Formats: sequence, C-alpha cells, structure tokens
Amino acid sequence: MPLFHKGRPQFPRQLQNSLSKTKSRDQASIDHRQRVYVDASRAAVWGLGVNLVLMVAKLAGGIVTGSSALIADAVNSVGDVASALAVRGALGVAQIEEDEDHPYGHTKAESIAGLCVALLVAFSAGILAIETFKRFGEDLEVPGKIAGVIAAVCGITKEIIYRYTRRVAGKLDSTALKAAAWDHRSDAIGSGLVAVSLLSAPLLGPLAPWVDPIAAICVCGVLVFTGVRIFSHAARELMDQQADSEMVNLARQIAGSVDQVQDVEKLRIRKSGLEYFAEIHIQIDGNLSVSTGHRIGHKVKDRLLAEMPRVRDVHVHIEPFEP
Repeated sequence: MPLFHKGRPQFPRQLQNSLSKTKSRDQASIDHRQRVYVDASRAAVWGLGVNLVLMVAKLAGGIVTGSSALIADAVNSVGDVASALAVRGALGVAQIEEDEDHPYGHTKAESIAGLCVALLVAFSAGILAIETFKRFGEDLEVPGKIAGVIAAVCGITKEIIYRYTRRVAGKLDSTALKAAAWDHRSDAIGSGLVAVSLLSAPLLGPLAPWVDPIAAICVCGVLVFTGVRIFSHAARELMDQQADSEMVNLARQIAGSVDQVQDVEKLRIRKSGLEYFAEIHIQIDGNLSVSTGHRIGHKVKDRLLAEMPRVRDVHVHIEPFEP
C-alpha cells in the first residue's frame, strides 16, 4: 500500500493510532498545567483583594485610635499587597513558553517571587521594629478598644485566607503560594496578638501603656521568623534541590514498568516553579539496536509525562544493562 496518496502522507493505522494517543496525552498534560496556573492565580488574586481591604481598615483604625501596633500591622499589609502583586505577576511570567534565551521556559519566576516575598517580609519587620523601639522614649498612651476589635476581625479574616491559600499551595506544591500562605498566617497571629493585647490593656493598670508597643515588637518577631522560613524554602528550590522522595519513587516505578527496561540507574527530578524537569538513566539489554533503544527511551518519556502531568519535560539516557 503506498505511503503517499494525492500529495498527503498516509501512515500505517498502528502508527496513526500511536501518534494520536501521544497527541492526546500531550494535550491532557498541557490542560492539567493550565488548570494548575489558573488555580494558583485565583488564590493569588483572592489574597490581593483581602490584603487591600485589611490594609485600609488597619491603617484607618490605627490613625483614629493612635495604636502603633495596628499601624505596624497596616504597614505589614502594604508589604502583603506588594507580595501578592509579585506572586500574581510571576505566575503570569512562568506560563511563557521556552525561547532561545530560556530553553527551559520561565517557570522559576514563581520561585523568585517566593524569595522576594521572604525578603520583603523580613525587611518590613526590621523597619517596624526600629520605629517601634523609638516610641519607648516617648509618652505612651492606651489605644481605644476599637483598635482591638479591628485587629481581631483582621486576624480572623487572615486565618481564613491562610487556610484557603495553604490548601491550594499544598495541592499545587507552589513555593510562592506557600510563602504567601505563611505570610497570611503570620499576619493572623500578629493581628490576634495585637487584639488580645489591646483589649486587655485597660485591665493592666500602670502597665497598660506598654502593651501596644510590646505587641508591635512581637508582631515584628513573628514576621522575621516567617521571612527566614520562606527564604530557606525558596532558596533550596532555586538551587535545584531534588524533589521529594515520594515523587522520585513514583517516577522510578513508572519508568521501571516499561517493557524491556531492566533497571533505573539514575534519576534526578528538580522543581521549577509549579512544574518539574526530570533526568533519568535507564538500563536495557546492550545487544539491542540503537533504534530499539531509542524507541524504549521514548516510551519511558511518554509514560512519565502521561502519568505525572506536572512534569514538563524528561531527558532519557540509555545505558547497557550489566547484571
């Protein structure tokens, strides 16, 4: 049967079916990655909206009541807004396809955003601590109870958005969203601490004026701890740390199940933003032809991409099996 008819290539049915299945798997993988970015972007937008509302509420409440702790919390929310914008922008950059200058794509933009969030959190905490310490030499006043109520509402709201963002971040294994989630949690803790301190201040007699600045210092301490934690996680990812053992073992199991693969000699999986890149060395019978080895390697790659849709690309190296 001729392979060409009327100027159009006619492939054998088996090869056509194979090509069709490969295209279907590739499209399914692309669709899955797109859904991942949509979910991540949605969480980032929610965080941005909540931070904007809370920033205005805390700043207005701090100015009206004269609470330095509430103003400190509001300044922290300014950083949260900037962080949310950075995360949202990074997720957009991360989806840009590879080009000549970036053959591996732009996925690490998401990790860089996480690093920037960490630095911003730690820097803002340092500035707030310095400004708060300066107030100890001034006449201190007890803020009104309304400041405590505002802080309590903000704390509860932040805890809700933390739980939502953390759930999405865990599902997607997103460094930037994990950073944003812990930023929300630190804000919830800080606002809660401010609320308890300000609401209980009138009951502390002569110590009442000291409660507000001490609470502000405690908020700064929580922020520094959070910044260091986020920075550590993002830095490990940017240094191409090996993926977690569960994912590595799964990839090894999938590759080993391919027909004629004798063993998996080496397997490296690195996280890049919301996606992964894998490098695998498989061992096959050394007497097989080059074309057969090439076909087996493609089977391994196709199966890994099909069963692990978060993996963006796989590099397969063939080694002769040595019992």
